[in-house]
Amino acid sequence: MKFRHSLAALVATASLFGCTTSSNQSASVTLVATRQNTGQIGNVALSDWGKQTGLSFFISGVPNGASLPLRLYSFINKGSCEKPGPVAYAMNDKVNTERQAVRGWSFSRSAPVPLSTLLAGDYSIVVRTAATDGNVDIFCGDIKPAAAAK
Repeated sequence: MKFRHSLAALVATASLFGCTTSSNQSASVTLVATRQNTGQIGNVALSDWGKQTGLSFFISGVPNGASLPLRLYSFINKGSCEKPGPVAYAMNDKVNTERQAVRGWSFSRSAPVPLSTLLAGDYSIVVRTAATDGNVDIFCGDIKPAAAAK
């Protein structure tokens, strides 16, 4: 269990360090595991790419039995994790992930919306397994203005 907390601290620190060395706006969102993926941790770093937002995900794991190669879908929904709304942006032009040496998975996506719009609105990020793995939401995180760093 201490390893997971150390890993979460490492990911958060790395994403914050990246924020302080960039002139562009960025944000970090903690992903909370759902009941179907208990015990796992996740984080996504959001970067301002002008009229788009870049998202770099790191998750510690997925439910047992997920098929390999691991394919994950990601969405930005209107509303919060507690009160989800409709999908605002589906980021699924590619769904591949990359296995990491520190027991986890990483993947990157982009959304066709400026980061400032996401920070000003009421949005959440959802990570979902592929249909072959049950089409289950396994992580969710709220995008909050407090998550931003310049």
